[in-house]
Amino acid sequence: MGVIGLAKKLVNEKKEFVLSKQILRSGTSIGALVREAEHAESKKDFIHKMTISLKEANETRYWLDLLMNSDYMEKKEFEKLNDELTQLIKLLAAIVKTSKLNS
Repeated sequence: MGVIGLAKKLVNEKKEFVLSKQILRSGTSIGALVREAEHAESKKDFIHKMTISLKEANETRYWLDLLMNSDYMEKKEFEKLNDELTQLIKLLAAIVKTSKLNS
C-alpha cells in the first residue's frame, strides 16, 4: 500500500481526515515535482524542483512518523512505507548533490 492507499484507509477505517490529507498532499507532491523536473527549463530549475521534491519527501516522513506514534498505523505497514521513503530520500538527495556538483 502506498501513500494514496494509506490516506484512503485512514479516512475509511480510522475516520481520520486531517493527517490523511497532509500525508496525501506531501506524498503525491514528490512524484509531481519529479515529473516537473523532467521538463525543467534549465539545470538550475531542475535542481530547484528536485530539492523541493526532497523536502516533500522529508515532510512525508514527518507525517508517517506522526501517524505511527499516534497509533493510526500498524508497525508492519509503517516499516514498509518508511523503508520505501528512506530509499526515495536517499535517491533524491544523491540526484540533488550530483546535479549541484555538475552545474
